[in-house]
Amino acid sequence: MARRKKIYEGKAKILYEGPEPGTIVQYFKDDATAFNAEKKDVIDGKGVLNNRLSEFFMTGLAQIGVPTHFIRRLNMREQLVRNCEIIPLEVIVRNYAAGSMSKRLGIAEGTQLPRPIVEYCYKDDALGDPLVTEEHIAAFGWASQQDMDDILSLALRVNDFMSGVMLAVGIRLVDFKIEIGRVFEGDFQRLIVADEISPDSCRLWDIETGQKLDKDVFRRDLGSLTDAYSEVARRLGVLPKSNVTKPTLIN
Repeated sequence: MARRKKIYEGKAKILYEGPEPGTIVQYFKDDATAFNAEKKDVIDGKGVLNNRLSEFFMTGLAQIGVPTHFIRRLNMREQLVRNCEIIPLEVIVRNYAAGSMSKRLGIAEGTQLPRPIVEYCYKDDALGDPLVTEEHIAAFGWASQQDMDDILSLALRVNDFMSGVMLAVGIRLVDFKIEIGRVFEGDFQRLIVADEISPDSCRLWDIETGQKLDKDVFRRDLGSLTDAYSEVARRLGVLPKSNVTKPTLIN
C-alpha cells in the first residue's frame, strides 16, 4: 500500500495518514531507546515482533470487550489504527515492584505488591515524563474525573487480561504502560486503548528463572533483545516457529 503523508515520528514508531478518513498507518521501527533516548541502537527485527505482538494483545482485548484503536495489520511492520486524540498521560499498572518504583520507594525488585497500583506520568520527553497525581491531571485539565474513572477501569481490565495470558505461558507480568485515546461518535466521547502493547511497554519475567523478556534486556545489557522478544512471541504462538529467530522483514 502506498504511504501517505507522515504525521509524526517517535522513538519506536512512525505514523502516516491512513487510506480512509479517521485512520492512521502505524509503522514499527527497529530503533531501541532507553533512559529518555540517552541510550540508542537499532535492533534487527524488533519492529516486526512488536507489530505482531501488539496485534495479538489488541485483538485479544477487543474480544473481551475492551475498546482499542487497532483495526487490522497491514503487513509485517504496519497496522491500520483509528485516529484518536491521545490523552497526554502514560498509564502505568504495577503488579510487582521494579524500575523507578523500586528506586523511589526503596522496595526490592520483584516484591509482589498488595494489589495492582496504577500510576500516571505526564507525556513530555523534555521533562522525562514526570510522575503526576490525579490532582495535577484535574488542575491542568488533561482529563476529567469521569475520564479518570474510565481510565482506571480500562487499565485494570487490561491488567487482568494481560496477567492471565502471560501466566498461561509461564511469564510474570511485572508492570506495563498504556496510552489512552479519545474518539468521538456523534456527540458522545469514548476512551480506547491506543499506541501499542508489546515487550517495549511491559516488564515480563520468566516465572521459573526470573529471566527478563522485555526492554530491560537492552537497558541493562543482559543479552539479545530480539531473542527475548522472540521468546515471548514463541510462547504465545504469535509467529510461526520458522520465523521466530529471524522474522521476515518487509519495509
